[in-house]
Amino acid sequence: MKKLCLFAVPALLMGANTLVVTASNTAQNQLLVYDTAAKAVQTISTHGQGGVSGNAGGIAAHRSTLAVVNYGSQSVAIFEREDAGLRLGQSISTLSKPVSVAFGNDHLYVLGTTTVESHRMFPFGIDATADGMAPLLLADGSAAQVGVVEKQLVITEKNNVIETVNLLDDGAASGTATLVSNIPSNVNAPFGLVTRGNDAYVTIAHADEISLVRNGAVLTVTPSVTQHAPCWLTLEGPFLFSSNSPSMSISRYAVYGQKIVQDLAVAASLNGAPTDIASGDGVVAVVDGSGAVSHLSVFSVDEDGNLTLKGSTTISAPANGVAVIGDEVPVLERR
Repeated sequence: MKKLCLFAVPALLMGANTLVVTASNTAQNQLLVYDTAAKAVQTISTHGQGGVSGNAGGIAAHRSTLAVVNYGSQSVAIFEREDAGLRLGQSISTLSKPVSVAFGNDHLYVLGTTTVESHRMFPFGIDATADGMAPLLLADGSAAQVGVVEKQLVITEKNNVIETVNLLDDGAASGTATLVSNIPSNVNAPFGLVTRGNDAYVTIAHADEISLVRNGAVLTVTPSVTQHAPCWLTLEGPFLFSSNSPSMSISRYAVYGQKIVQDLAVAASLNGAPTDIASGDGVVAVVDGSGAVSHLSVFSVDEDGNLTLKGSTTISAPANGVAVIGDEVPVLERR
């Protein structure tokens, strides 16, 4: 008779309570919390002012922690996951008006209009004082998004700059920004990016292209074919999804090695021009805008990269940023 191997399973809610969040981006900024069917769960003040536009990554999640930019009040709000939703934990003043945030190397990285800065994370909060910073190459207000690769940050500025900032061994930002090499000669508005390992996938939105950046150089450039202005990106397994603003669509690419291969031009259609995209826990979430309203759409994604709409909701414009946050904190460790 075969013996069965039994394993002790931690008391985790394994994605059962996944949440999708965006921000109202209004004068009195609010975090808007939804379930994966796009049904409202919670609305909570960020204790700051919105007003950011033309960026991605205005919200970022890391395990039970969420960071949200308050552009108008030059701060970042930090939320913590609880059983029923999220609570505001702290507010961090930034060196310039924040547009994008990212987590990595036990740090929160904040991209502002003129600077990028790093803040160390601790078990019960984030250091309000930056342990590293660097001025941007352009610093003209066109900063779009920050991402984390091995020992570097990758940053886009929409006025045709992709740059890197080195990280110290402890993860703090250090030195000066450096222009990425081999940027295409037809570069026109680097916008969104997504990172994994040492790879950064970067959109060249107005040139209808997606680039692979590795070790401070552009290695591959792929056209978006029939879909125009791929602006924002997310990775889910082997698939790269781009949200295409004027085409109001999501495209799917297969990515491996130095390859970026579009295998479905229109994986899903949207109600307006997308302004950000994120994924996690088997869902892809998109925020789009059309006139006076914004929309949040949540899709499930299967092993073949097929998207199925789980829910959509209309919210007042100009909503900004989107993130997927799971409930990965052991029940006994909740505080």
